[in-house]
Amino acid sequence: MDFVTARLRIAPELRMFLPVSRRQEWQEVTPDGTSTLGHHVESIGIPLTEVGPMTVNGRGVAPAYQPADGDVVEVRPMPRPQQLPEEPRFLLDVHLGTLARRLRLLGIDAAYHNDMDDPALVVQANEERRVLLTQDRGLLRRRALWLGAYVRGSSPTDQLRDLLERFSPPLRPWTRCTACNGRLEPVAKQEVAPLLEAGTRRNYDAYGRCLECGQVYWHGAHSDRLEEIVQSARAWTNSAH
Repeated sequence: MDFVTARLRIAPELRMFLPVSRRQEWQEVTPDGTSTLGHHVESIGIPLTEVGPMTVNGRGVAPAYQPADGDVVEVRPMPRPQQLPEEPRFLLDVHLGTLARRLRLLGIDAAYHNDMDDPALVVQANEERRVLLTQDRGLLRRRALWLGAYVRGSSPTDQLRDLLERFSPPLRPWTRCTACNGRLEPVAKQEVAPLLEAGTRRNYDAYGRCLECGQVYWHGAHSDRLEEIVQSARAWTNSAH
């Protein structure tokens, strides 16, 4: 039998990226002697940032491999937790502001700007070696981007769980400013007393201050809700190991 196509077997975790009309296990592509396997995978809708080991006829290959007629390719998801050369630092696109604040609550280095366009995001991610987090597949396919990740989930809770299970970053709750990502340091009550409302001065004694923007923090009425986020995050991170 003469083959005229290569067949890609797409793992279930990656099929969400396929067009609804083509969301099947097997996909066919036509080798042309120049296009790489990575190009073919992205051409059907899957960002390479989400793809793990690939095999052709049982042999491991890189995205630069050029498929041949008759090849059978296994396309698997990125293993979790994903291994990085150093502790992960993140940059989030304009649509993930709530997720950025929750990451900072957990002490995770999460840069965020609500007015940065795609080219500028790529530049900052590359210069600072940050993993670019987004739900924009086109942004993840930019060739200049050193590393990115698609954030799964529509709610901030689901997005946070997805990210922690994928990268399993160390958690250091209550050590970063949720407003600007700066580090917090303990500060004496008398130093910040002029900045506080009378009720706050009366009811709380322990404070922290951001080294970057000067924002003052204390465990107030909202702390129970934030502590629930912290405890859930610890459980998700532990389950990823």
